[in-house]
Amino acid sequence: MNTTNKKVIVYSTPTCPFCVYAKDYFKKNNVPFEDIDVTKDQAKAKEMVERSGQMGVPVIAIDNDIVIGFQPEVFAELLSK
Repeated sequence: MNTTNKKVIVYSTPTCPFCVYAKDYFKKNNVPFEDIDVTKDQAKAKEMVERSGQMGVPVIAIDNDIVIGFQPEVFAELLSK
């Protein structure tokens, strides 16, 4: 995967299993990402809803693309663009 120029943000909560799966996916594939706990940062929670239209987590931003939920096939496709 060509990930050197991709900015990845994972909007998550500590109790969300799919958030853990998403973060594990990026770790296993050596993709640097920013993990934002939306339970601790209301401004970032608002940003997540504005970007995605979703209240649920995980919301993953890969550059300007938004992925809702744990979708490794979509992650791989976006990271290889």
